Amino acid sequence: MKYTKLFLCIDQLETRIGVLKDVRNSNATATADGALTKHRASSFFAGGCLCSKPPMVLTQRWERLATRSVFLDPPSRLRSRMLRQLLHEGLRTSFYRLGHFIANHPVFFASAPVLISILLGASFSRYRIEENVEHLLAPKHSLAKIEGNLVDSLFPVNRSKHTLYSDLQTPGRYGRVIVTSGRGSVLDQHHVDLILNLHSAITRIQVDMLGFNYTFAHLCLLDDSNSCIVDDILRVLEELRVWRASNRTVPALRYPITRLRDGREAYIGHQLGGVQRVGRDGAAVRSARALQLTYYLQAAGALNEAVASRWETQFCRTLERFREAHPELGLLPFTSSSLQRDFQRSSHVAGRPLLGGLALCALLALLCCSMRDCVRSKPWLGLLALVTVGLATLTSAGIVNLTGGKYNSTFLGIPFILLGHGLLGTFEMLSSWRRTREDQHVKERAAAVFSDSMLPFSASTAMYLVTFGIGASPFTNIEAVRLFCRNTCVAIVFSYLYVLTFYGANLVFAGYLENNYQHSLFCRKVPRPEVLQQRPSWYRCLMHTQYNEEATEPGDLRAYERHLLVSFVKHYYCDWITNTYVKPFVVLFYLVYVSFALMGYLQVSEGSDLSNMVATETSTIAYTRAQQRFFSSYSPVIGFYIYESIEYWNASVQEDLLEYTKGFERISWFESYLGYLRSLNLSSTLPRHNFTELLRNGFLKQPQFLHFSDDIIFARRSDGDADVAASRMFLVAKTTENKREEMSVLLDTLRRLSHTSRVKFIIFNPSFVYMDRYAASVCAPLNNACIAALFLLFFSAFLAADPLVNVWLTVTVASVAFGAVGFMTLWRVELDCVSVLCLIHGVNHAIDAGSPLVSTFALGRDYTRTRWVQQALERHGVPLLQTYLCYGAALLPLAAVPSNLTRTLFRCLFLTALITLFHCLAILPVVLTFLPPSKKKRKGKKASENREEIECVEMADSTRVVDQITTV
Repeated sequence: MKYTKLFLCIDQLETRIGVLKDVRNSNATATADGALTKHRASSFFAGGCLCSKPPMVLTQRWERLATRSVFLDPPSRLRSRMLRQLLHEGLRTSFYRLGHFIANHPVFFASAPVLISILLGASFSRYRIEENVEHLLAPKHSLAKIEGNLVDSLFPVNRSKHTLYSDLQTPGRYGRVIVTSGRGSVLDQHHVDLILNLHSAITRIQVDMLGFNYTFAHLCLLDDSNSCIVDDILRVLEELRVWRASNRTVPALRYPITRLRDGREAYIGHQLGGVQRVGRDGAAVRSARALQLTYYLQAAGALNEAVASRWETQFCRTLERFREAHPELGLLPFTSSSLQRDFQRSSHVAGRPLLGGLALCALLALLCCSMRDCVRSKPWLGLLALVTVGLATLTSAGIVNLTGGKYNSTFLGIPFILLGHGLLGTFEMLSSWRRTREDQHVKERAAAVFSDSMLPFSASTAMYLVTFGIGASPFTNIEAVRLFCRNTCVAIVFSYLYVLTFYGANLVFAGYLENNYQHSLFCRKVPRPEVLQQRPSWYRCLMHTQYNEEATEPGDLRAYERHLLVSFVKHYYCDWITNTYVKPFVVLFYLVYVSFALMGYLQVSEGSDLSNMVATETSTIAYTRAQQRFFSSYSPVIGFYIYESIEYWNASVQEDLLEYTKGFERISWFESYLGYLRSLNLSSTLPRHNFTELLRNGFLKQPQFLHFSDDIIFARRSDGDADVAASRMFLVAKTTENKREEMSVLLDTLRRLSHTSRVKFIIFNPSFVYMDRYAASVCAPLNNACIAALFLLFFSAFLAADPLVNVWLTVTVASVAFGAVGFMTLWRVELDCVSVLCLIHGVNHAIDAGSPLVSTFALGRDYTRTRWVQQALERHGVPLLQTYLCYGAALLPLAAVPSNLTRTLFRCLFLTALITLFHCLAILPVVLTFLPPSKKKRKGKKASENREEIECVEMADSTRVVDQITTV
């Protein structure tokens, strides 16, 4: 009813303002008419919207309105401002009542979160770990997966994975080892003998399962002759040993495609590394520093899977024993389970540093909330802030376990996100408590704290839920990002609820201790000053406090200013940062910040390398470094699949195929067949029937070409003749140290070519599943989160008490995100799923830290900009310092964790926190002193004329005023 009458009053005000403008115009022409109009206007003003002013006062007010109504705000602007103020005050009133309700039931709200956390924490018996790394880190919806399914339907990848070589993404079970020589070449006679002995030891590995001893012969992939598939380099080494044993001259070994004794050509570019070449064409091998062996296993059923898993374990142990027996060889093992094991290892190696960081954070939280006054000190509230975050983390983890979720190492970042958000909210509540009057009741003080601090905290929580909620949607293409965002949303919700209930209730308990003058740490009653003087000096020091009776006025006690951080911010930092001579240096420093951020922003690179997600001191990292050092000259083997029948005998088609594969190292049945035809002095443009029959019954029957039978699929035509329905070739590109970036460019180039060529083909390698649209898939949640945050800030500007709050928050978020991306790149952090998640958190954290500061400044009146900047820093600078001191202490031990994942996490979170602190405590305070909104009052007579008060009063009866709505 009250608001309905308010809107009616607003409409009447608009109407009367229009009347006043008309009256002013008529007043300019006739004084007598103006006096009559004044009388009518005063009667009109006293009519609809009841006013408490007598007619003479209204006449005097009319004289001011009639002469300067041009300075009035437009009616629509007045209405929108009043609506925003109503909404703002309504929310503050709601939080005031909520705080009063929690203060009335502190025991329940303090115990309920603890019980819920304990009950849900008991679900850790269902704790499970995600073992499928491809499911987590590869884009779920990509063209490479569709192409892989098509390829697998034509040429099963499990049977051809020995030809589709890939370093870390080989499908199925396998064991792989890189052999390096300390001195000399791995092709020397001594090293050749050792490598062949190693191969023999590996093939003799036995795995006991269900009373049967399985060896490599039982588990290996079989070729058409039912022999185990082994690397071609082993045949080369055996041939070298035979040649040397017979004292004959060893023929030159060609690289990367060599010819074996049976005439077959084999690609050994990924099996022989660190090669030095000789010869006119540079294809003869002089020496080699490394050699790689791969043993592919079958894993068709559950039994084979279990046996293969044990075989991989025995494989690593055999290599360890062989390395101890032959130290002149370097052995770097890698298996199909190494990546998953080393990915999850980050959680294990981060355990002790995280506990150390938590202990250091707890110590700083105790110190930051302590002061000389033993009654007004709040050390337990600092520790309980960490307990609140811990309870929220435990509750969300329990929900994940109960809903069947699986844990992965990227979840290490969730507690730090909760820590930054929760600590800032709790320290803001504590700062608001210091500003309440001590002569008030504890319940009133608690309600005032909720009214003052919960509105910006709730708004930032809503922003967290919106941005991470978008990342948790099914549209997110990276499963690790989606799971992280989903669990973060759950954790943020419980963190917000526990700050309201658990921490709010404990704030009430601390208030009762303060009200009863009990020691904040030991809860012991502090003696009065006259009694305390009779105690020893150590006791007086321990029980030092100041009673309200010592203050000049009740509620005007300034004991809280003795807090170290409060005193530093109020008496030193506020005056220093707003000093006229300091501002130019801050602006100059910001320009330097923008310059370096731009330099890094222009060098951003995607981080699709899976080794960036594992612990550092692991076999995966050692293997990856050896790969980059010795085997970076050539790309993984790319399958070139022609999935429809084409006219292979047609000259133009042949020219197209040769043109497409030009520039690659090729293992191609097509080129070998054309060479076979030339050796027979036959034309390559034979009729279709002759071309196909000679391919089937002539070419593929030759021993040196027999292995090409797996690369061609024949089908019967309607006339009974055979036709090539599908075929494949293998291409290898020359690369440099930036092999992954070059492979991504090559993938896009060949894919565009496949869309425009007459020959319908697809390309595939198991590593393409991770590369294909990885950058777009990883950056999509960040882009969506930023867009959602900007839209939310834009639309909430119509609801905020002052739209400039949202304008400044938008600028701050853009500057923080831009700087974070740039400096992350300069610190050698690539754009992968972990860094993107940290950037999403950075967007929210900038809003979380900046909104109280900007809101206090924008809503301030009657003082200069500098004074309101100082007021905002006095109110919110201390919570920011407390939060970042504790947050930095918790982050610092993370830098010592030997893991690439935690290294990325530390660098991103640290940069985000540092840049946000720089903006909130330096950039914003300086910029706001000379940019809108203006705070100065007009002086002199002009100011008194240009300022107007319109009071709209609702009368319930003739004796009392029910509600004074607003003052403009």
